[in-house]
Amino acid sequence: MSSVLQPPAPIAPSIAAGAAAEQQLQVQLLSPNAKAPTKGSAFAAGHDLYSAVDVVIPARGRKLVGTDIKISVPVGTYGRVAPRSGLAYKHGIDTMAGVIDADYRGPVGVILANLSDEDFEIKIGDRIAQLVVEKIAMPNVVVVEELEQSVRGAGGFGSTGGFGATPAAAEPAAAAETEEKKE
Repeated sequence: MSSVLQPPAPIAPSIAAGAAAEQQLQVQLLSPNAKAPTKGSAFAAGHDLYSAVDVVIPARGRKLVGTDIKISVPVGTYGRVAPRSGLAYKHGIDTMAGVIDADYRGPVGVILANLSDEDFEIKIGDRIAQLVVEKIAMPNVVVVEELEQSVRGAGGFGSTGGFGATPAAAEPAAAAETEEKKE
């Protein structure tokens, strides 16, 4: 038996403050090495995050790199720390887990992983990741005795195909091959 789903209760007065206020990404600089996030172009999905420290990411290792900023993302969103494609492609530098909740007010750190066989040097002011602010649903958790059925069911981990021929596409070829062998 399930209860009726209700929208979440307002979590902050800023919800009613208007769309303009909700579109602000507030940033506090914590040191002279801190730099506010910037966008590389007008339609860039993310804001670049900058290193506030000199650090070496060891080959096949990882480090938490400080930005010396605190941020406040709009209510109804979260900040996802994402890789910069150039660092990933050219140097094998990727970001690891990075979720910044709307109520988090601590310093922003970026976990960088070096997937290459060479140490990678980062200097103060280098762009190290990007912050993508994404809208989120905030559903109430409802415990039920059984979930509704779906077409997909419990299939996972490649059950819908993805590499090579899909099972449906492979079947006609296999059937034709079987018919040729009979003749």
